[in-house]
Amino acid sequence: MTDQLKSPVSRLFDEMGIKYEWIEIPLDPDKKPVRSLEEVLAVISRDPEQIVRSLLFRTGSGDFVLLAVAGGGRVDWGVLRKQLSERRLAMAEPEEVLQATGFPIGAVPPIALPDSIRILVDEGVFNYARVVIGSGILGYALDINADDLRRVMSSAAVGKFVKAS
Repeated sequence: MTDQLKSPVSRLFDEMGIKYEWIEIPLDPDKKPVRSLEEVLAVISRDPEQIVRSLLFRTGSGDFVLLAVAGGGRVDWGVLRKQLSERRLAMAEPEEVLQATGFPIGAVPPIALPDSIRILVDEGVFNYARVVIGSGILGYALDINADDLRRVMSSAAVGKFVKAS
């Protein structure tokens, strides 16, 4: 079935000759994940820290910024505000996420986004050989080589945006 799936993310990878693997995340009848992606990865012997979460923020000036972080990394708000030269910063509301990115929460990728969204990447994303990102389709994620993701995200600012554990 996954060979029939297509999203802006998979099309971008196809155009760039990047190999990827679809990971299905079972959904309940209300179209919410039955299990978390972490649980799904544990079943297939993958480290949940390899998940790249796409966190969308609304700045005080009304712009949107997406921060890609690995695993359970906790955002360092002070560092993020300084990087963005913004005093006010808030997590985007669920309806804003879909409106700004074009993707539903739970499927937002760190790539293939509108040009109006600034993208930042925490350096921890590239600590793994392979990573799992949102596919753009609810109920599916994509497993790819981290070096390939770095290549696709070459224009994004990379830095230390999470608190030390």
